[in-house]
Amino acid sequence: MWYTPGMTIRAYTELDIPAMTEIWNEVVEEGNAFPQNEKLGSLNSSVFFAGQSYTAVALEEGELAGLYILHPNNVGRVGHIANASYAVKKSMQGKGIGKALVEDSLKQLSSLGFRILQFNAVVASNTRALALYERLGFERLGTIRGGFAMDDGSFEDIVSMVYYPKH
Repeated sequence: MWYTPGMTIRAYTELDIPAMTEIWNEVVEEGNAFPQNEKLGSLNSSVFFAGQSYTAVALEEGELAGLYILHPNNVGRVGHIANASYAVKKSMQGKGIGKALVEDSLKQLSSLGFRILQFNAVVASNTRALALYERLGFERLGTIRGGFAMDDGSFEDIVSMVYYPKH
C-alpha cells in the first residue's frame, strides 16, 4: 500500500470493480486519452482488470478516485518493457491522484520483472499528462502525426514516451 494524507493506493479487489469500471468508462467516453472506443461492461470488467500484470486503485478519503493497469507492452524478447494506463475520476482531478498513481506504478515495475515503462500513445493535446510524465523522468521518443482518431473523425498527434528506472 502507498499513502499520502487522505490517500491510499493498493491492489484492487473484486469489490472495487463497479467503481473502477465507471471511472474507466468516463475516460473512454471523453474520447481523448484511451485508445479503446468501447466501454467496459459488467461482464468483461472483471476479466479485463484481472488480465493485467497489476491493477491498483487510489482511494481518497475512502472514495475510489482512480486506478491504473500495468502490463507488458509486447511479448517475448521485449516482454520486459511495461505499458500502463491511468484513470482518475473526473470530479477528483487536480488533487495529485494521477501523479500518485504514476509514481506507484513506477515502484511496481521491478517486482513484476519489468525494466522499462513505455507509453505508445499519449495524445498530444493531453498537455497535463505530458508535463507530469516529463517531471517524473519520462523521455519523449517521438511524435506520430495523426496517430489518434478523435470521435469527430479528425486525427491528433500522439507522443511515445519511455521511462528507464534507476537500477
